[in-house]
Amino acid sequence: MQTYISGIPLGYYLSLAGILFSIGVFGVLIRRNAVVIFMAVELMLNSVNLVFIAFAKSLSSVGGEVIVFFVMAIAAAEAGVGLAIVIAIYRQKKTSNVDEMNLLKW
Repeated sequence: MQTYISGIPLGYYLSLAGILFSIGVFGVLIRRNAVVIFMAVELMLNSVNLVFIAFAKSLSSVGGEVIVFFVMAIAAAEAGVGLAIVIAIYRQKKTSNVDEMNLLKW
């Protein structure tokens, strides 16, 4: 028996989330710009949120929606702190390339 959410099978939501997560992983692994890497991490977090919402709707539970709320709050904090760090490093090094950010090396 297949589960439907608003007339769309659950598998479609999961496939979309898998595609979005894969794009995010490739963005983190391939790109070297810190801002693009943060955007890719946000894409991965949003794909996980899509899975939580899809299962919450299919199981008629609010547990997934509560988890999504906390994930979004953590993602916002991560973006704020991460971008502040990138701006501080950019002011010193004049680059946002993660290969050239070696401030913690001895």
